Amino acid sequence: MSAGPAEPAGRDGKMHRMRSSIVGPVAMFWGLAVFAPVGVNYVAALLLLVALLAAGGLRERAARVRASPLWWPIVAYVAWTLVILAIGPHYPQTPSNLWHGMRIALTMLMALALGRDEAIWAVRGFFIAALASLAMVLLYRTVGFPIWRLWHATLEVDGNKSINNALLFTLFGATAAVAGLAQFGERGAHRPGRALAAFALTAVAGLVITAWLTSRTSLLALLVAVPAACVHQWRRQLRTLAVALMIGTAVAGVALWQSPQVQQKVALGLQEIEAAQGGAVSEGSWVVRFYMYRDTTRMVLDRPFTGWGIGGWTEQWHARGPALLANYNMPHNDFLWMGAQAGFPGALVLLAILLTGLWQGWRRPDLAGRLGFIAMIAMTIATSVNSAMRDAQIGLGMLWVTFVYLRLAHEPGAPWDDLLPARWRRGGGAAAAAALRAQ
Repeated sequence: MSAGPAEPAGRDGKMHRMRSSIVGPVAMFWGLAVFAPVGVNYVAALLLLVALLAAGGLRERAARVRASPLWWPIVAYVAWTLVILAIGPHYPQTPSNLWHGMRIALTMLMALALGRDEAIWAVRGFFIAALASLAMVLLYRTVGFPIWRLWHATLEVDGNKSINNALLFTLFGATAAVAGLAQFGERGAHRPGRALAAFALTAVAGLVITAWLTSRTSLLALLVAVPAACVHQWRRQLRTLAVALMIGTAVAGVALWQSPQVQQKVALGLQEIEAAQGGAVSEGSWVVRFYMYRDTTRMVLDRPFTGWGIGGWTEQWHARGPALLANYNMPHNDFLWMGAQAGFPGALVLLAILLTGLWQGWRRPDLAGRLGFIAMIAMTIATSVNSAMRDAQIGLGMLWVTFVYLRLAHEPGAPWDDLLPARWRRGGGAAAAAALRAQ
């Protein structure tokens, strides 16, 4: 971890160290909470904010955030939102939309403000929660047990919270795939046993999001993220890359061919688009998206520079959209959401955040860069076909973990080597830690 300012001596120094040491466990708590209901995530976010403020060292944290390539895109996003708030019209939905806009920025900034060890604590929490959630799903689908409300959206499809959980399974599965690919690195030391164990986790995560917690968004993100990880790892070894992509395509093709749920979902989506083009109105997923995307695009084109004001999408949707779908309050695409209320500049500053994150992961050729890259791919896909930032059901858990991954992509050295505690790495855990080591 980078050196910070000198700690106070004596009793004040002891209190400072105690306050500082609490940030890691609180960050871990948020990692543990990402599959839980949105209220638990709000509590975790508030606790982390309080811990960051109470721990001190704010100058060091501010310097860390400003050193991130994401700093200026986030500043531009916040600044343009406030400009539109000042000059644009206001609506009953303005306070809630302003809150969600600022929450998005605050979530990103809190993740980027973490120290190296604190970010590792957060990832540990996410991994524990993901493994426990996968085990729960498998037990529920095989043995069966009563559903507690706390885990309902993990075990059964339950609105956008289930989409968040499916996306988190996608990110965990893609992370496991990256760890498996790392066993065939450039150093020539191949470990097929460890690779198979990692790929097995990817397969289990894929099974959950295709068979039970069915999400086309999550499946698409997984199908894009894993090949992208191959390209990232073997971008300078085209022959190896071609072989990896052919094997991956064959495995994915067989898996999808054997999955009637996926085939039915795809067929249903095509039918819904055809029906919507013919004028049919229903609450089918892609019927809703067809009208939202069409009408929101028209909103943006009508006021391309300043949009309709913060919170203006809902008012315009009520005026333009089908009456049957009037109860929706976001357009299932965050670029269109920002474009409708803040014009093309609003959509572009949001896009700049995602593109900067993608570039940050791509330009770093090791494991830390690769994991940041695939996390940002999943987030970008979710943002493009769902309200993955605007909707707190998704934008608290998934956005938080994504930006923790990006925080580690900005950390020098090999931060993922520290995922297991030091006392475990000294013993039998050393081999497991090596499975996440960059080439």
